[in-house]
Amino acid sequence: MIETVGLTKRYASVTAVRNLSLSLDRGEIFGFLGPNGAGKTTTMKMIAGLLKPTAGSIRIGSWDPVTSPCEAKRIMGFIPDRPFLYGKLTGREFLCFIGKLYGVEPERMRRRIGWLTDLFEMQSYANELIEGYSHGMKQRLVMSAALMHEPQVLIVDEPMVGLDPKGASLVKQLFRSLRNGGVTIFMSTHTLEIAEEMCDRIGIINEGTLIAVGTVQQLRAATGGTAEKLESIFFRLTGEDNARDDQPPAGARG
Repeated sequence: MIETVGLTKRYASVTAVRNLSLSLDRGEIFGFLGPNGAGKTTTMKMIAGLLKPTAGSIRIGSWDPVTSPCEAKRIMGFIPDRPFLYGKLTGREFLCFIGKLYGVEPERMRRRIGWLTDLFEMQSYANELIEGYSHGMKQRLVMSAALMHEPQVLIVDEPMVGLDPKGASLVKQLFRSLRNGGVTIFMSTHTLEIAEEMCDRIGIINEGTLIAVGTVQQLRAATGGTAEKLESIFFRLTGEDNARDDQPPAGARG
């Protein structure tokens, strides 16, 4: 459902993403990990059709988001890490607005809004202005909007940011349900425990280059099979374990 070949993005003399090739199956949760500035968000914005690649190609289902942006976006939902919302709309008005952008029929839209506000426990907030929402409630609204048109592909940048434990549990259950229904989920996160718990496969990017792809077991084997947790695997593959070992204990820096 998602395929990139030689995907590259350059900004003047800086190469943010370099020759990235990936293939994601239908009904797969793929975790995309990397240090800050590694190229995760740039990659996701290119796949979502928000940035034009310098080189390489992207396919979302049968569509290229560069040459067929509308067709690609009709089957895709995108949840950014810093979403923009219209504060003077109510949550319900915002979902109606998104539904109309995607051409969702009125009756289907009514059913979807009812289902989504129930799912994310937003019933009592749906008719309030978004400017009064908490960060966690805004995150729930953004997720509802991304699911409004029942996408086949969901691209999610840091899905658990701002969510309380109950909200995070709800999202994990939702993502598993979507995967079981055939939705492909491309998910970036800094929370390695969530990636290890939820993802079928994991890709690790560092300094713009995809350095490893596979299941946790495959990544463990690539590091010699001694690291038990994804955190240890991640630090070994990105070379950050030595940097961490060189640091003095907390409180010992004077």
